[in-house]
Amino acid sequence: MSEGIITAAYIIAALLFIMSLAGLSKQETAEAGNWYGIIGMSIALIATVVNPAVTGVPLIVVCMVVGGLIGLRLAKKVEMTEMPELVAVLHSFVGLAAVFVGYNSFLDHSVLMVGSALTIHNVEVFLGVFIGAVTFTGSIVAFAKLKGIINTSALMLPQRHKLNLIAGIVCIYLMVEFVQAGGALTPLIIMTAIAFLFGWHLVASIGGADMPVVVSMLNSYSGWAAAAAGFMLGNDLLIITGALVGSSGAILSYIMCKAMNRSFISVIAGGFGTDVQVAKDVDYGEHQEITAEATADLLTEAKSVIITPGYGMAVAQAQYPVYEITRALQERGIDVRFAIHPVAGRLPGHMNVLLAEAKVPYDIVLGMDEINDDFPETDVVLVIGANDTVNPAAAEDPTSPIAGMPVCEVWNAKQVIVFKRSMNTGYAGVQNPLFFKDNTAMLFGDAKDSVEKIFKAL
Repeated sequence: MSEGIITAAYIIAALLFIMSLAGLSKQETAEAGNWYGIIGMSIALIATVVNPAVTGVPLIVVCMVVGGLIGLRLAKKVEMTEMPELVAVLHSFVGLAAVFVGYNSFLDHSVLMVGSALTIHNVEVFLGVFIGAVTFTGSIVAFAKLKGIINTSALMLPQRHKLNLIAGIVCIYLMVEFVQAGGALTPLIIMTAIAFLFGWHLVASIGGADMPVVVSMLNSYSGWAAAAAGFMLGNDLLIITGALVGSSGAILSYIMCKAMNRSFISVIAGGFGTDVQVAKDVDYGEHQEITAEATADLLTEAKSVIITPGYGMAVAQAQYPVYEITRALQERGIDVRFAIHPVAGRLPGHMNVLLAEAKVPYDIVLGMDEINDDFPETDVVLVIGANDTVNPAAAEDPTSPIAGMPVCEVWNAKQVIVFKRSMNTGYAGVQNPLFFKDNTAMLFGDAKDSVEKIFKAL
């Protein structure tokens, strides 16, 4: 295949990737966006493999088949609740691949270059390996925190910010040494070891409540790692794709930080500049309990209902019976809508995907900013598995660890029913005064079982 055809294929693939991102920005076009990405990646892979400059095609094809089969099995096996962990693992693969590409490019191509070309190439190799190493270990730590393998609280080493600063300065020094030496292996190896440790410490220093932002941030890192690999391989499409992923991930991380009232710089710097606040042990009084049957009675008497889901709904797989309740109430002429917090769950858009999976119409699924002003006119709010995203302490208690975080203001409704297994705190480890308000009642038990009981009563 000629270079011209390959270039044309790369341009088409790049356009499809851009169309994919545009499609994924809305629920109605998300499926089309996925197909654009699939077609674009297929074109990119085929064009790369048939390139006359590529050797070892049979081995590449075998690796692609093996990888495809593994991916297919994971896609069928992994539950939606485990999607954040899967995404974190996939980011680690991208980072490790960038490290391997960097070392291969250093060992295989540096001897063919001289002068400024060699200098530029060595800088590309050094930065590519650094970004890849940080992404790899950072993603592994994020996976372990999301999976519950390690403690989700932030790691507080003494002088941790100075350690990060020293690591950064040492890596800059090593890059200068690496470039001036024309590409010496020792500085590259030392930097790689430091970058692995740096990535581990960077994410370990971020608390579990900020993991949704971290996953998005690592998505951005993996994109820049891919772009760096593209520079090292001289592959324009890989550069474009990496830049798209890196920039979109960074923008999404910034949006999420605003939604959580977090400093974007402090999160990507491992919590730099933030003081750790400890939740106070406050006596909020006694909570009220309610039964599924009594909840059904409240719903039938209501004119407007808002359902606010969280990660607990995902764990219980309660989205299907929730939709059945929605249909039953709509058939009675009751207005039912969903309020989605930007970081509900552990991945951006997690709740939207779950509700779409259960065939909930897009037009009744609204973002927090769109629906917050409607809570005072709402008769009943069902909080299903949400905790930190509906915590009034964020708005009412300036000393709270989540103070200033925008939340769904469900407490302004006439009646709030909270679905929970127990009175335990949420992912941020903060008690929720919502549970003790006069207009709130607790419905304990598995969310799916509780919703099914309500539907039966209806």
